[in-house]
Amino acid sequence: MSSYQGVLHRYQGLLDLPAHTRTVTLMEGNTPLIPAQRLAEQLGGGFELFIKFEGLNPTGSFKDRGMTAAVSEAYGRDAKAVICASTGNTAASAAAYAARAGMRSVVLIPQGKVAAGKLAGALAYGAQVIQVEGSFDDALSMVVQITQKQPICLVNSLNPYRIEGQKSAAFEICDVLGSAPDWLCLPVGNAGNITAYWAGFKQYHELKSSGLPQVLGVQAEGAAPLVLGHPVDKPETVATAIRIGRPARGEQALQAAEESGGRIIAVSDDEILKMQRALAGLEGLWVEPASAAGLAGLTHELKAGRFEAKGKRIVAVCTGHGLKDPDIITKEMSRPLVVPPSLEALEEAILK
Repeated sequence: MSSYQGVLHRYQGLLDLPAHTRTVTLMEGNTPLIPAQRLAEQLGGGFELFIKFEGLNPTGSFKDRGMTAAVSEAYGRDAKAVICASTGNTAASAAAYAARAGMRSVVLIPQGKVAAGKLAGALAYGAQVIQVEGSFDDALSMVVQITQKQPICLVNSLNPYRIEGQKSAAFEICDVLGSAPDWLCLPVGNAGNITAYWAGFKQYHELKSSGLPQVLGVQAEGAAPLVLGHPVDKPETVATAIRIGRPARGEQALQAAEESGGRIIAVSDDEILKMQRALAGLEGLWVEPASAAGLAGLTHELKAGRFEAKGKRIVAVCTGHGLKDPDIITKEMSRPLVVPPSLEALEEAILK
């Protein structure tokens, strides 16, 4: 029987959680760091590329790392309900961990802007789902206001314990590689994840001299407030998980990029979808569109001659599984070929 008990147990001495915290876990974390050499060769070769595949967390996204911490803290002080605004992944994760703890969960989503696979998850775990006639940013403002008036625990990335849990991914990368990579590439939406990774790498470096990576944060062109330098009132991108115009931790994200000697850039939806297909076709990794943004950004910078990859060790974070947002694939696929049940028909179909 495995001795693994989730990220709070594995890294309990490194996570700043209150003494009253009672662990609520779905055995999250411990996700694989997968070599992606075929993709690296397509991008020019001469460097090591690894995928931190967070889509293999219990609810299919990286959100579980932070949610185990946030819900465990709330559960430890006998909170009865949690609430979040979400573009989908946070909703599913919050609902799952609340269900595990026997707590009520409420999620606010922007109307018509959440992938079906994510909405289904929140509903399956028993959340009360409320659609807001507005953006994610409108929904986030509403949940912040209600938690200031009512005894409901906010579990968005504004909750500091979310960051504590999510930084465990940086620890895992260093543990597997033996040190920090040269570069970390990842999507940026509400900016909690980039904030958490940088905090984790800095903490590990102070304790174990593991080194520090440069960070390449990537937004979608239609939702790139950190690149533009101002909020985006109506963010639009096929990458629903990062369709956010006012990142809650935007300042921390910019600070992480600057301190690391990295940067935050924007890529087009076409670049994101092209990388999603490349990851699946070359490496057998199906991720949701937003998860491909980090690698799309790496590709963008390589082509522009702004990124020296030779001899480097690069880790790209893929934040969610492709099953979270299958509509992108199914809408574009051609109708499967239909053949009669005979060997001759099969041979004609696949050998011609």
